[in-house]
Amino acid sequence: MALYEHVVISRQDISPQQAEALNDQIKAIIEEHGGAVAKIEYWGLRNLTYRIRKNRKGHYSLLALDAPPAAVKELERQLSINEDVLRYLTIRVEELDLELSPILARRDREREREPRREDAY
Repeated sequence: MALYEHVVISRQDISPQQAEALNDQIKAIIEEHGGAVAKIEYWGLRNLTYRIRKNRKGHYSLLALDAPPAAVKELERQLSINEDVLRYLTIRVEELDLELSPILARRDREREREPRREDAY
């Protein structure tokens, strides 16, 4: 099986719980076709660089997949039909990076800094 990184951007007007449910649907599709999801990261609601279908923001998710090409093709087919999905991108990689992505790592560093600021006052 091949290794992939998959990023999904969903509409801004769905709730974070609905975005997580979309991630669960993706996981079910991959597992149904004989693959596995090694990592799911929900990045939250983020600003888009440019408008996509009149949306200025989107819910971002990153998934690390270990799946056959047929499973990825079926996943992309179903995502193209889903009205909640603005964009998706699947990239084949040599190895999966299971550590925190730079986006979540930065968010964690910022959370660590916040209590220090409060202690200074």
